[in-house]
Amino acid sequence: MLKGLDPLLSPDLLHALAAMGHGDEIVVVDANFPAASTAQRLIRLDGASAPEALAAILSVLPLDSFVDDPLKTMQVVGDAKKTPEAVRDFAAVVRRTQGRKVALTPIERHAFYERARDAYAIVATGERRFYGNIIVTKGVIDAKGRIATPAEAAS
Repeated sequence: MLKGLDPLLSPDLLHALAAMGHGDEIVVVDANFPAASTAQRLIRLDGASAPEALAAILSVLPLDSFVDDPLKTMQVVGDAKKTPEAVRDFAAVVRRTQGRKVALTPIERHAFYERARDAYAIVATGERRFYGNIIVTKGVIDAKGRIATPAEAAS
């Protein structure tokens, strides 16, 4: 055990998060997602829900401030305007961990799969609710330990 870290942050997950660079993506997926056949790197958190896994990840991972949509969810097939329960829970986790509202951008199912194939890693959870899938883009930490913005990086 490590002091001050969410216990869901396993050695494999911590290694992946630390190894990722700015702009790399990590995908948290539900139990129905084809994670093993899609992932370049697969990390299993079968005992956790997708929102729990997202909360653990966002406790240490900076969100990318250089893009408009650092968080992407999978659209509901046949009803792109619907917001699934798991996605509402993701939004609550983001507000709590970021201290502000950050938009979750829904993308079409097959576009989501394509992004997941290119992601640095996929975290497969035990989430049983449909559409419990989210892509997170890693940001930049400056020399003072703060999340860097594009304006700060340019100066």
